[in-house]
Amino acid sequence: MKHLLIIAIALVAFSCNSKAQDTTKKTENTSFSVVKTDTEWKEALSPLAYNVLREAGTERPFSSPINKNYKTGIYVCAACAAPLFESEHKFDSGTGWPSFDREIEGNVAFDTDNNLGYIRTEEHCATCGGHLGHVFSDGPKATTGKRHCINGAALKFIPTKDE
Repeated sequence: MKHLLIIAIALVAFSCNSKAQDTTKKTENTSFSVVKTDTEWKEALSPLAYNVLREAGTERPFSSPINKNYKTGIYVCAACAAPLFESEHKFDSGTGWPSFDREIEGNVAFDTDNNLGYIRTEEHCATCGGHLGHVFSDGPKATTGKRHCINGAALKFIPTKDE
């Protein structure tokens, strides 16, 4: 009887209607100031950038040249050019994705993601809704303690004029 109760609880907890099964794109929200049709996004973005920004995909670790970029400048959204991160807040996390200890406040939106069966904080461009990555609490303790783990395909780097 005890085993049946455990199985029943597990079935309720992991029902087929869980949020992880939700296929609605969060990025189709029309409250963003930059809104395009799916066709327009496909024309404007590379296949990888489209997969990351519009379909919440993840690029392979260590595949982005932005990961090892140490120049001074600003990182903007690859879809709409909204400024998202400053180079002075970038650090090498060893994870294979560009990492920052803070975002440009107001330009990054946060949401809950439980697609892997546990809760993570997902990051989106606040201007166009493009998926950027996730934020974790294992960043540099000397600064914010946060690690914004961002797909390089979601970013474009704009160097300062001195670089």
